Amino acid sequence: MNFDDNLPDPIARMEQVPLLLDLMAELKSGIFLYREAAGQILRQCGVTLKAPAEATFSLRKNFFSLLFLYSYQRAGIPRHRRILYAATLQCLRGMVTGCDNLLDDEYKPTLDTDIPATGYRFRSVMDIMVSDRVLFQVLMDASIRHEIAGDRVLAAAIASMKTMTRSGVEEAAEEAGITSILEPEAILQTIHHFKTGILFQCPWDIPLTLETVAENKRGPLLEGLHRIGIGCQIMDDMVDMAGDIQARRHNYLVSLIHHGPHPAEKDRLGKMMNAQKSAGRGAMPVSDFPEAIRQASKTSHRFLADGLGALFSSEHQVLVSPAIRFLEESIGVLDLFKEAES
Repeated sequence: MNFDDNLPDPIARMEQVPLLLDLMAELKSGIFLYREAAGQILRQCGVTLKAPAEATFSLRKNFFSLLFLYSYQRAGIPRHRRILYAATLQCLRGMVTGCDNLLDDEYKPTLDTDIPATGYRFRSVMDIMVSDRVLFQVLMDASIRHEIAGDRVLAAAIASMKTMTRSGVEEAAEEAGITSILEPEAILQTIHHFKTGILFQCPWDIPLTLETVAENKRGPLLEGLHRIGIGCQIMDDMVDMAGDIQARRHNYLVSLIHHGPHPAEKDRLGKMMNAQKSAGRGAMPVSDFPEAIRQASKTSHRFLADGLGALFSSEHQVLVSPAIRFLEESIGVLDLFKEAES
């Protein structure tokens, strides 16, 4: 496959791939299904769902959903059920984003409604409740159309909660604050495995309840998604280092610094943490730890390259580098990586 070298934007490169454009059309249909059901539920509650902005359907806005949809396509799931699962992806996204909003005391919208913006906690609660109801409704509607077996609807709805609950338990365990800094490998194998790795496998819970997909097909795809999740979490940890220290949460970059072979960086981290404890705040410039950043960069890149390499077919291996570049840009670590290497 030949790409136009004059397209520096990794998303523009990916939009040249016919299969991805087809999957984006399916994703758009799934988003419409989700929004139609959500709008009906909200109207009955006296709440209006606003018309979607064009970006609602963009590849940039739906990058992870597209990866999940791609995995369904590679597993041989037919188009009409991929559209159904695209709708359930939006439901899961609404629930996960709503929970993250409440845990992080912020608001990233899933459903743009006329509820006052000042009530952002309640808006998150509404996003969760509505998305949960839409999930059951779209599954019931699919059973009425005889697309899925009616006696599997409840099992599918329950399955969607299992992985999210396992992931959420890890978040809950950190709410009281951690008392020690785990080794980097322990964070990857335990904390980030549950926190993000298996969360990236969650979109397969419903399809695996309703489909018959051979292990040799689904296994590599699920492992690829798991590794993509870990790679993204490592980069998130770089961006969130100061907040994680303040909230006493596990952080991979902090672990690399604390257990790493560079005394100057460890000493610098200790002084910053002590200043934050005594004053309740303190400057935490991540760029002050170039050695740890370089190590974290290599590790995240390895996880992403392995994960995306397993996800994409041989025909689409050329998408691995643009996808990694997009994730580095969107998570906000690209400049950190460049500065650490300079």
